[in-house]
Amino acid sequence: MAVRGFRIRTDGWVTGAVVGAVLVFLLAPVVVVVLASFDGGDSVAGRAFLTFPPTSLSLQWYFSIQPRLFHSLWVSFLVACFAAGFGTVIGVPAALGLIRGNLPGKTVLSALFRAPLQIPFIVIGVAFLQTWYLLGDAFGIRIAGSFLALAIGHLFVATPYVIGSVGSVLLRFNPNLEEAALSLGASRWRAFRRVTLPIIMPGIYAGALFAFMVSFGDVPISLFLASPKYTTLPLEIFHGMEFDFDAAVLAISTLIVFASLVILWLIQKSVGLDVMLRSGGSG
Repeated sequence: MAVRGFRIRTDGWVTGAVVGAVLVFLLAPVVVVVLASFDGGDSVAGRAFLTFPPTSLSLQWYFSIQPRLFHSLWVSFLVACFAAGFGTVIGVPAALGLIRGNLPGKTVLSALFRAPLQIPFIVIGVAFLQTWYLLGDAFGIRIAGSFLALAIGHLFVATPYVIGSVGSVLLRFNPNLEEAALSLGASRWRAFRRVTLPIIMPGIYAGALFAFMVSFGDVPISLFLASPKYTTLPLEIFHGMEFDFDAAVLAISTLIVFASLVILWLIQKSVGLDVMLRSGGSG
């Protein structure tokens, strides 16, 4: 018994050490960025020199954030909302058709919907850029460099995340629940709205969240589809760090980290996503 208890305690220590190491590996870069953004540092010839851990605390880099970074942040937010919103509008019916429909060639259709996840994003960016120019030459539709051109490119890669997330929930869905609602006199639309939709809602939330994050953090597609008027924040940071280091990038990155934590906390408090996931999984 003593040996067994010692083994259990040892296994607990090993598990804790592994989990702790993984957490340090995942969170260390974020901690470095956040703490370095508060370093007083020195500015010599227009270049910032920071130290980690910070030797002095200051907010000077937060006050040096250029308006173009805030503008690009707003563009990224709008594009990500477009990709998540319309990706949900497209992805939910597509997932319902693929999982519950009797469509001919359903396997091929499923593979086509997953194709954007298997194509390098830089290839997608080149393909869409060429498409917009071809549309302009053939039909006079000049949308290259516009917000719509950028948002459609992000929508292309965001939609499969919604389809996959909703589809995984539908695979565990018990059709007897819907049949019971129909047998009690509910119409098919009412049964879908009152029974099916609440059960697949966790998949919809998760898919929309994944779509938003993929769009918000994209660089390769935006590299080809963005314009000086519509430049996303990751692309602005990429260009800003390409030839020099701008300490304001650390400051706005820290603001995004804290804003993300606040948004996730609000979602957890208002939606109760963990409770919905448990109820959806049991369905």
